[in-house]
Amino acid sequence: MRIDLSGQRALITGGARGIGAAAAAALRACGAEVYIADIDGDPPVDVRDPVALEAAFARAAPLDVVVANAGTAIFRRLDETRDEEWRRLLDINLTGAFHTVRLAAQQMKPRRRGSIVLTASTNSFDGEADLAAYNATKAGLLGLLRTAANELGPFGIRVNAVCPGLIRTDLTAAHFAQAELLRSYFRHIPLGRGGAPEEVAAAIAFLASPLASYITGATLLVDGGQMAAKFGIWDESMGRFAGDHLELGGSESTTA
Repeated sequence: MRIDLSGQRALITGGARGIGAAAAAALRACGAEVYIADIDGDPPVDVRDPVALEAAFARAAPLDVVVANAGTAIFRRLDETRDEEWRRLLDINLTGAFHTVRLAAQQMKPRRRGSIVLTASTNSFDGEADLAAYNATKAGLLGLLRTAANELGPFGIRVNAVCPGLIRTDLTAAHFAQAELLRSYFRHIPLGRGGAPEEVAAAIAFLASPLASYITGATLLVDGGQMAAKFGIWDESMGRFAGDHLELGGSESTTA
């Protein structure tokens, strides 16, 4: 059994680099004709501009698969986050995804079929420090996901999300450049490493494909087990949970 998207047309926002570029390559490898809507594309498409995005959808029509992937992050303490920074992340990560899903729905409903995949995050579920605006937008994507899946299901349109953990991209380059910080992260990941964009792309291709024909409203974690190990990773040799973020039997514990 293999993923076959032959004859299908797909559009990916934020498809010029990172997870988006990997998703574009994966969908092409599965036989899809792929269109990119990216601020660094040709022509450039800013998801904050609904007119430019609508034009990109018109060029790619009729679409069978849409991947709402465009996003960015800023690392800033909550009390130091400026209004314009907050608005920028909302506009790109959440409102941009709303524009994308709305256009996909408008194009797919008359044909009564289609698949929409959102790129959310493990940060959709937790409150990692220094990422208040990012976390809020990624949590908001899950609300959009569930409503879209509910409303569009009767039209044969599936809506799902991938939730990547620590993936090596431009946004995480600073993390991967710091060996000690990486070791700290990896202690909380059962597979003991970060992920590659291609691993997220494989999940996107699966959700977009007929292999996921009875899956909608779902969030697929691509995180090496990070969310499964929020209370520590079991160390068989030590007979306890390993990791520096939980002290069993102590008076105080924190989760990452």
